[in-house]
Amino acid sequence: MAGCIFCAIVEGSAPAEVVDADEHTVAFMDINPATAGHALVVPRRHIADLWDMTVDLAGPLMTAVHRLAGRMRDRLTPEGLNLLQSTRAAAFQTVFHLHVHLIPRYSGDTIRLPWTPSPGDPAQINAVAERLRG
Repeated sequence: MAGCIFCAIVEGSAPAEVVDADEHTVAFMDINPATAGHALVVPRRHIADLWDMTVDLAGPLMTAVHRLAGRMRDRLTPEGLNLLQSTRAAAFQTVFHLHVHLIPRYSGDTIRLPWTPSPGDPAQINAVAERLRG
């Protein structure tokens, strides 16, 4: 798609440190890394976000994420790993080409959750669960 930086990276017309690629996906280093090793996995085909993704890409995308996560574990030896996928502006998506962040976690890094976990109202949790079932 014209004007999409991730499409340009996929086609090779924009620079990136590509670390993995297959028929369906490309993985490259984030230029604004949260931690050492922070990378993105994107579909080759332009898809705006998770809600626009078709089920046929879900498996290949997650396979690529899993493959890179294993490589990070083996070669960077982090103590943990966060996956992050933001869909649409309300969720802080800034590049509107579906992508999954893989963020290796290390002792002493300063990355925090974007919310403070606290107990929810059981009745509200149940009401939302009812709306989501089946």
